[in-house]
Amino acid sequence: MKCLTCFNFSFYLICKKCQQLFLTPNIKKKIVKNDIIVYSFYRYSDIENLLKSKYTVYGSTIYKILAKNSFEIFAKEFNFNSKIFAIPIDDNVNRNFSHSAILTKSLKSNYIIPLYGKLRATNRVQYAGKSKSFREKNPRAFKYSAKEGINIILVDDIITYGVTLNEAIDTLKKHNVNILFALTLANTID
Repeated sequence: MKCLTCFNFSFYLICKKCQQLFLTPNIKKKIVKNDIIVYSFYRYSDIENLLKSKYTVYGSTIYKILAKNSFEIFAKEFNFNSKIFAIPIDDNVNRNFSHSAILTKSLKSNYIIPLYGKLRATNRVQYAGKSKSFREKNPRAFKYSAKEGINIILVDDIITYGVTLNEAIDTLKKHNVNILFALTLANTID
């Protein structure tokens, strides 16, 4: 098979050389509602084609590569004084996998415990390519179904306007959940 980036022969969809060259994280931070910090590993424009792979048959493999080069490294270096939970935003299965669940799974460590299916949207509206106004007029209507009063890391793949994260934060705050911070693969705003 050929590497999707350099088109050289490779055993991986993205060869090891291209992973080192193009998938070294450049962490950015953004502050959203309630002063929650969102750390993003990449600029959206740098990995846009890879992120759009979530709509393809090899999307889960690409997301696992992205997670390995960012979220997994973060988890290995992260220390906390007690166990915390990582909750993906709306990890419903779409096209046979959940991109937010893949990212969350890569956080599993001595300190971080993934919790799946606990923050789900009840409105199935698609936000890809939609304006901030559209997103605000069509809320995801999240439902939370885990313990109250826990410490969490909130996980999503992209932060565009922050509408999804802000709505998720509102839902979690109603359940007395302490959001330490959020992690996303990419940030569309520098």
